[in-house]
Amino acid sequence: MNFTELIKSRYSVRKFSDKKIGDADLKILLEAAKVAPTACNNQPQKLYVLRSAEAIAKLNNSCKFVFGASTAIIFTSVKEREWKNPFTSEYHTGEIDCSIVCTHVMLQAWELGIGSCWVGYYDPEKIRSVFAIPENEQIVAILPLGYPADDSKPSARHTEFRKEEETVKYL
Repeated sequence: MNFTELIKSRYSVRKFSDKKIGDADLKILLEAAKVAPTACNNQPQKLYVLRSAEAIAKLNNSCKFVFGASTAIIFTSVKEREWKNPFTSEYHTGEIDCSIVCTHVMLQAWELGIGSCWVGYYDPEKIRSVFAIPENEQIVAILPLGYPADDSKPSARHTEFRKEEETVKYL
């Protein structure tokens, strides 16, 4: 599958099968995270890989959007490693960098036949407490991962027309 086919076919999987992600595939996913570009190559991301039944149970008790995944990754940004724009105190790239890293993992997963769903609906302080995430790390995303269930399908919103005229402006 070429890249255009991959990005058009990928969707947020909200129902996973019981099949576990193997160590070899997980290694490939983490390699995709490692090579993702970050501002000034500061690599502020930290990935918490949840694979044990205990860790997934904790996640299920802390976040209602895990969708039966047997693996999940919590993406955080270590604040001291974020690139900071010298022209404004409002622009730090940690969240952006982690978003790029997460996207690399999502797309690599899809190429391997592994589904994912970017989750942003969670209580960060609850996740921080349950998984002992330090205060100097911003929780950016939770990514449940697994093989899509046989009856998994994209939501209707996935196939709706994209809003090019509202999101693209030629100058």
